[in-house]
Amino acid sequence: VQLVESGGGSVQAGGSLRLSCAASGFPFSLYSMGWFRRVPGKEREAVAIISELGRPRYTDSVQGRFTISRDNAKNTIFLQMNSLKVEDTAMYYCAAPRNRGYVSTHPDYFPYWGQGTQVTVSS
Repeated sequence: VQLVESGGGSVQAGGSLRLSCAASGFPFSLYSMGWFRRVPGKEREAVAIISELGRPRYTDSVQGRFTISRDNAKNTIFLQMNSLKVEDTAMYYCAAPRNRGYVSTHPDYFPYWGQGTQVTVSS
């Protein structure tokens, strides 16, 4: 399994960024996928999960601002981040779960991770 993120960067508060994650090495269309983030000194948290059928789930703090999507033809997921806030600053990771079907948002259920892409939001 290989996951490669791209699209991070620096932006002012209120701005937008779009993250991408290209996946390979497993039957991508059959699995949920997730975006997580980690701030130094804190636990990694789930930002958004998308099911194999395209149904999204979001953590409360990004609901209405972030949109997760997937393109099964390109084995890629996306995270469109709008109205970014300073507190969104983190390393963002793409992750694939161990099992098919409904998946918990806990990071322990995702054994496969990308290298991460940094998102920095300044005031």
